[in-house]
Amino acid sequence: MPNGYNGKILHVDLTHGTLTFEQPDESFYRKYMGGSAMGMYYILREMPVHADALGPDNVLTLMASVTTGAAISGQSRFNANAKSPISGGIGDAQGGGFWPAELKFSGVDGIVVKGRSPKPVYLSILEGVAELRDAAHLMGKITGEVDAIIHKEVDAKAEILQHGPAAEVGVLYSSLCSMSNRHAGRTGMGAVMASKNLKAVVVRGKTKVAIADSKTLSDLNKSGPKILPTNPDMPGLAEHGTAGVVLFQNTAGTLPTRNYSEGQFENCEDISGEKMSATILKKRDTCFSCVVRCKRVVEIKDGPYRVDPHYGGPEYETLGTFGSYCGIKDLAAVSRANQICNEYAVDTIAAGATIAFAMECFEKGIISTKETGGIELKFGNAEAMIQVLEMIVKGENEFGKLLGQGSERVAKIWGHGSDELLITVKGAESPAHMPQAKRSLGLIYAVNAFGADHQSSEHDPYYEEGVADLNLNRLKMLGLSSPQAGYSLNEEKVRFAYLTQVFYSMLDSVELCQFVYGPAWTLYGPAETVTMINAVTGWDVSLDELMTVGERRLNLFRQFNAREGLNRNDDKLPKKFFKALKGTGPTAGMALTHEEIESSLDMYYKLAGWTNDGIPTKQTLERLDIAWAG
Repeated sequence: MPNGYNGKILHVDLTHGTLTFEQPDESFYRKYMGGSAMGMYYILREMPVHADALGPDNVLTLMASVTTGAAISGQSRFNANAKSPISGGIGDAQGGGFWPAELKFSGVDGIVVKGRSPKPVYLSILEGVAELRDAAHLMGKITGEVDAIIHKEVDAKAEILQHGPAAEVGVLYSSLCSMSNRHAGRTGMGAVMASKNLKAVVVRGKTKVAIADSKTLSDLNKSGPKILPTNPDMPGLAEHGTAGVVLFQNTAGTLPTRNYSEGQFENCEDISGEKMSATILKKRDTCFSCVVRCKRVVEIKDGPYRVDPHYGGPEYETLGTFGSYCGIKDLAAVSRANQICNEYAVDTIAAGATIAFAMECFEKGIISTKETGGIELKFGNAEAMIQVLEMIVKGENEFGKLLGQGSERVAKIWGHGSDELLITVKGAESPAHMPQAKRSLGLIYAVNAFGADHQSSEHDPYYEEGVADLNLNRLKMLGLSSPQAGYSLNEEKVRFAYLTQVFYSMLDSVELCQFVYGPAWTLYGPAETVTMINAVTGWDVSLDELMTVGERRLNLFRQFNAREGLNRNDDKLPKKFFKALKGTGPTAGMALTHEEIESSLDMYYKLAGWTNDGIPTKQTLERLDIAWAG
């Protein structure tokens, strides 16, 4: 009897309407653990080379892990993977909430989806029984409406993962959404699911997986509330959510403002987590069995921008992209934009950043009211931001449909130097953490297989002079013991970037929340991560073995991209990152240089065991026991 997992993977062939269960052996679970490492096993084996990302040959995987559903904080996560319609390389998106745990309770560890249904359907997995059901009546409805209908049809306590109506009108950066407010948001996984005519995946079950060492797990879980107040980073996360870093980022000069032209926003206090807590916060929400409770739920009953608490509240990235990126200080408008994205299942980073890009194009005269349909799309215009967002998610008129393709595709059409204003990597808009100051993060933005991502490695300040003892003691477990000068990008910083990326990659395979488990500042560190996994599974994994899982995932990603034609030429940062930042803050005048990025790429590839073109070597694939992927 396995501990921590069900031993079942559900294979869904939508073209033929067949559902089959696979029962992998224990060695498979220990080798890949779950998440995107496990998903990549099926994608590389079952997807034809150069498959159309929005065609039936694309393979979509939804994977939990060997720890999902255990009674401890930070384990209710899943990864969605498929070929991305945005980059043409691998797509990866993570989500939390209650859907991942309920997937495990329904009797399966993951789902592999192939083909395309001839009509709209949704997949239900109830107490281990899988069924495809008609979904024609759900099409075009916003996420909250779909949730209400399915709860009446299936079970009021069922958890629902769905694509929204934005995907149905062709928005490439559509996401997968559960609870109407938890997203697997990046890389267009909602668009992929919509292309398959699969509206939703509904799960419900009461079977809890076996735990090998319940006492150790319980003791570790009980320690969480005790150590949370003593961690310098965790109380703020619990009190204000990720929105709590708005003011810190602004002080450091790393709050992207007016489409990444500056690092400070003069109205940052108006969109801060503190402002949210004091004005519109209704309650703190959480994911299954988590003590941190970092999710925000806001409510606005009056004024032009009303917000329904059913749709949660904005995260830091959303406050950045719809707020400072767009020069907007109206917290109500940003919260309304967040609700619209939740209703239509759209990635807030891509949506907000694309609108900010269009705003700068408007300011510079690249486009005018002729293209916008009369809208004065200037920085700071909250009403215009909301109008354009509504056009995007509903696929209204040429302007809305165009912006729904993302800023990189838009720039190719507009021309006239608009590419100089992009902040994209592999087609994905950059999140609200600035590589001009966090320079090793810039390297990770470049090499990351699915584009710029702020949750793929640890951030520079945790390995720069003055780092707290807690953080450094944990980093030493990864072989990192020499903090570097601020704003540096040298060989040791490249080691830091690579080793923490490997650790984060492991977390996205074992499906652990990066706010709870991590290599530096989180609730639990590397030692507790090992203890938790072993307590759940009964295995005797070491930190080295877990790091190998993280390496395996990164190399499977890279191998997929290589076969699709991506290489070092795609590991490049936007031109804007090499131009001096404006403003008067601590990062004013700061920019990356092409020489340091190219040098750091050479060092990174060598550490990873890749060729100078960024391709995994045969020896590296053999060492990781994935030579089959070569």
